[in-house]
Amino acid sequence: MREGNLEAPTRHPLGQDKAEFWNQQALLEELERVFDICHGCRRCVSLCGSFPTLFDLVDESATFEVDGVAKDDYWKVVDHCYLCDLCYMTKCPYVPPHEWNVDFPHLMLRAKAIKFNQGDVKTRDKLITSTDTLGKFASIPVITQTVNAVNSNRATRKLLDSTLGIHQDSLLPKYHSSTLEKRTRKHRPRDTQPDATATTTGKVALFATCYGNYNEPAIGEDLIKVFEHNNIPVIFAKDTRCCGMPKFELGDLDAVTRAKDNNIPVLAKLIGDGWDIVTPVPSCTLMFKQELPLMFPDDADVIRVQNAMFDPFEYLMLRHKAGKFNTDFKKPLGKISYHVACHLRVQNIGMKTRDALELIPDTEVLPIERCSGHDGTYTFKSEFHDMAMKICRPVVNKVKQTEPDYYTSDCAMAAHHIEAGLADNSKPLHPLSLLRKAYDI
Repeated sequence: MREGNLEAPTRHPLGQDKAEFWNQQALLEELERVFDICHGCRRCVSLCGSFPTLFDLVDESATFEVDGVAKDDYWKVVDHCYLCDLCYMTKCPYVPPHEWNVDFPHLMLRAKAIKFNQGDVKTRDKLITSTDTLGKFASIPVITQTVNAVNSNRATRKLLDSTLGIHQDSLLPKYHSSTLEKRTRKHRPRDTQPDATATTTGKVALFATCYGNYNEPAIGEDLIKVFEHNNIPVIFAKDTRCCGMPKFELGDLDAVTRAKDNNIPVLAKLIGDGWDIVTPVPSCTLMFKQELPLMFPDDADVIRVQNAMFDPFEYLMLRHKAGKFNTDFKKPLGKISYHVACHLRVQNIGMKTRDALELIPDTEVLPIERCSGHDGTYTFKSEFHDMAMKICRPVVNKVKQTEPDYYTSDCAMAAHHIEAGLADNSKPLHPLSLLRKAYDI
């Protein structure tokens, strides 16, 4: 018998291609088994809404055990899981290779997939996870201004709350008609000979992500400036679409497969041409590094992309290890309150963003290792917004106590969720934007 957390967890393939995966009776039996283990442990009670929901159901049951919880109530636990993966990677002592083989996030994903396939899904959830469709529509000139006006108007937000179930107080992302793709149309990679290291080719293709393309294109611009300041040629990865993470969290695995079928050939070709791939959003990086390889473990191109996919600061610090990171900073940044995004933490690469920012003279980085509760879409939903803000409260309190010059997160959406919790008109700056500011470029 081996305790799982005495060594690195073993992640098994998702198994969505097997009939047993879609068997609801088998799912319910596995849910009961895992819920009973969780009930006996309760280490994850502070991570998200799923565990308090489960433990309240048990404590309010006739038996004070999982067998006293109605099977229909299991879905309440499933609905609160937004697949942050923290329970698996940071808390649970029973993950494989432990014989109990607990993978709570992927069990929740299996439940979401079965629920989705049965048609038990809200129109709202299909809409807000269709990020490419929304982005293309909302980035049309004139329509952009209309969408942003509607999303920031109190009266229309109340209407969205009552009709669509999008909470009136959730901070919705803005859209730009000048997308990152448009802004980089005339950009040409720096005409320098790529300076490879043992782990990097020294030239990068930017997978913009939906959010980076339509909602905050300035982050992509900052990435290009920072990387080129480090003599790393950058190109925009064209003909890509959403990584699939929003649909993954919804349980729409067919949509994830379609996104994979579009993106993987494009990215694999770029890799074949000598480019590494970088994305500015941790969830998208994780999708290619972990989730797609676990869904399609026998797809050689999926594994090829997995091995050439990098977080921006992971890439820069790999270059630093080889003596190829520009540390000629011009401006100190003072005190930075740094929220460590969940989907960055579970990549197990360490705090590369903190390490890079701490190279800036007269700069102190104070990490916050707690979930912000945003989850991409979770906080937008009327029924979950209050829980999302509750989860975020310890992060907000840490920022307040720190009284930083800047607060930031690799996940821009998480940073804006913290902004909503602070409610003091302050604005976060992305770590790439901070790095550009320190370079004074």
